[in-house]
Amino acid sequence: MNKVLLTAISAGMALFSSWLSAAPVELDEVAAVVNQDVIMQSEVDKLTDNVRRQYLEAGKDAPEMAALKKQVLEKLIGDNLQLQAAQRLGIKISDSQLEQTILSIAKDQNLSVSQLQNNIVKDGTSVAEFRHSVEEELLISDVSRVQVRRRINISEQEVEQLLKMVNEQQQEQSQYRIGHIMLKLDSEASSEDLSQVTNKIKQILADVNAGSDFEALALANSQGPKALQGGDWGWMNLNDMPTLFAEAINGGKKGQVFGPIKSGAGMHILKVIDIKGKQVVTSTEVNSRHILIKPSVILSDAKAKQVLDKYRRQILSGEKDFAELAKQHSEDPGSAIKGGELGWADPSLYVPAFKDEVLRLDMREISQPFRSVHGWHIVQLIGKRTADITDQANEQRAYQIIFNRRFNEEREAWVNELREEAYIQIMQAE
Repeated sequence: MNKVLLTAISAGMALFSSWLSAAPVELDEVAAVVNQDVIMQSEVDKLTDNVRRQYLEAGKDAPEMAALKKQVLEKLIGDNLQLQAAQRLGIKISDSQLEQTILSIAKDQNLSVSQLQNNIVKDGTSVAEFRHSVEEELLISDVSRVQVRRRINISEQEVEQLLKMVNEQQQEQSQYRIGHIMLKLDSEASSEDLSQVTNKIKQILADVNAGSDFEALALANSQGPKALQGGDWGWMNLNDMPTLFAEAINGGKKGQVFGPIKSGAGMHILKVIDIKGKQVVTSTEVNSRHILIKPSVILSDAKAKQVLDKYRRQILSGEKDFAELAKQHSEDPGSAIKGGELGWADPSLYVPAFKDEVLRLDMREISQPFRSVHGWHIVQLIGKRTADITDQANEQRAYQIIFNRRFNEEREAWVNELREEAYIQIMQAE
């Protein structure tokens, strides 16, 4: 026999003998079939081990293994069904969204991303597996939010009822510092006396609304019991103050003025000097105007910027008027007809580049040309104020409370529907 052939046969037999004597390799098994997908036993074992480790690290007794594995498999089946739903709907997670989420996870643990990754590897999970896990969690979150939101209908009446309850609770905890001006008027006063007192109280109210010092006006004009204190009744809750006060200022805001109010004792003006114990939500609003130039095939970015540079110089020199230039040249039709004015708005409603520029400006300052997703702008800040948005915030909070109450219930119902419609075969014993 050919010597080369004999050598090859000998080597092959040696290899076969070595394979026979090697330790058997445990193959992965299918734990469950979910529609056209499968859940492997290795997935069940890995998640089970992670859960057991978390229990032990927290100093708690780990659940009985069979029960734990059953719960883990149920979770994996539910997750798999939701991931299939996300795939059917074409939901995807962008690289930037994934990176931002991982960065947030690291920040929550006071770690850098590299430190987080090192800890993950030490725990026996590869970085690739971790990223895949985060991506799947994001997909499940997105698809459940999309699907469950459709199932939740919240009426205005429900929001109003909860809002009323929230407001009542806040009112019970709130204290008001009340300013009071009173002009006495006898119940048997003549029409002439009534006219005189009415005219005087209206004039005082006009002075208050015009910004005159309330304390000085009370000291000079009030005939009420706190005149010498500048009309200041100090801190009171609704149950402690006179009924006239409570009925007038209930739900009032800091700085709000009420009046004239007529009672058996006379005519009154009330001012909410301050409030404590009540959640007040404020928002900075800006009023600005801008000129927008959009680059095109015939107008390059550089040229658009040059055009706005010229407009800015003309405005600053007094040669041209901002509003007139906006009307003639701005490519934002909604604001152009108003001289570029955008009106009062929360800056967060604007695209990031525009928001950042508006917040950076001093009053009446005109920005340098800058680029946003809409094109090139110059913007001038013409007003800034702090708005009380407590009512809107409380309404949104009431809506969110109702939504959150129903979300988990509806999500569970949706996942159960997915299970009922799916083909599921569990390969391991219950």
